[in-house]
Amino acid sequence: MKYRCSERIPERLAELVESFAVYAELEKGLSPHSVQGYFGDLEQCAGFLKGLGIENWLSVKADHISFWISSLSGDDYAVSSLARKLTSVRLLARFLVRESIRPDDFSELLSGPKMIRKLPLTLSPDEVERLLTAPDLKTPYGVRDRAILELFYSSGLRVSELSHLEMHQLYLEQGFLRVFGKGSKERLVPIGRKAVECVKSYLESGRRFFVKPKTGSELFLSERGTAISRKMLWVLIKRYAKAAGIEKPVKPHLLRHSFATHLLSGGADLRVIQEMLGHADISTTQIYTSVEESRLLDQHDQFHPRSRLE
Repeated sequence: MKYRCSERIPERLAELVESFAVYAELEKGLSPHSVQGYFGDLEQCAGFLKGLGIENWLSVKADHISFWISSLSGDDYAVSSLARKLTSVRLLARFLVRESIRPDDFSELLSGPKMIRKLPLTLSPDEVERLLTAPDLKTPYGVRDRAILELFYSSGLRVSELSHLEMHQLYLEQGFLRVFGKGSKERLVPIGRKAVECVKSYLESGRRFFVKPKTGSELFLSERGTAISRKMLWVLIKRYAKAAGIEKPVKPHLLRHSFATHLLSGGADLRVIQEMLGHADISTTQIYTSVEESRLLDQHDQFHPRSRLE
């Protein structure tokens, strides 16, 4: 079985956590990465409930979950991590009601930790330019990596979306990608001319160096001829950021943040950015308006003569 709780978890608690995980992936269409996160949270919760002498989800009350979340608050968990754990429990509670295992949703009265949303870090246009031009185009690796970086910044894809991109999702002549994001939701993502050129160059003169007998239709390949992994994308981006002399802590998602912020700075509509990013809720996209406001204030403080007066 793909999702199996530790043997230390009581059988009735474990059984329903495992059933929920299968339901979330197969019926709800959530990504394996997301389901694994929820599964880990619920297994942790079940272990805590066991310590309270509770061995069945039918006996769980909102107070038990509040006690669990409170117990984690002093363990250096970020507020966002605690909020996700609470979301995991809420999803399980709704599943139990849906399956007629419980008549009530025990999570309804739960209140989550107050979220303080940090502004996402972004690269400046100059830093992006230095990063994108860091790969050595004289090697197949450099041709591949330049195409990866250009496409990443041009499309704003998630790391998982980029690593799983396949050839049939490319419409280079039309200038867009067909992407299947969270929950297998499909969306069309436009890409710029420079990214198109770099991907074409990779397809013409780079990809064949990575192809092995069992290679499939994956676009970006590793040395083994399989789809390049999320971990390898992380390694590549950090390596090229260092080569480009960028001192910020560069992570793959930073290119996605920069994509959205630079579009907004250029005058793009927030709803259009939301659609390109694949955000289900506009409030998720609105964080980038705060980034732009912060940037404008910084620019005013730095360059306006009355702001520079002591």
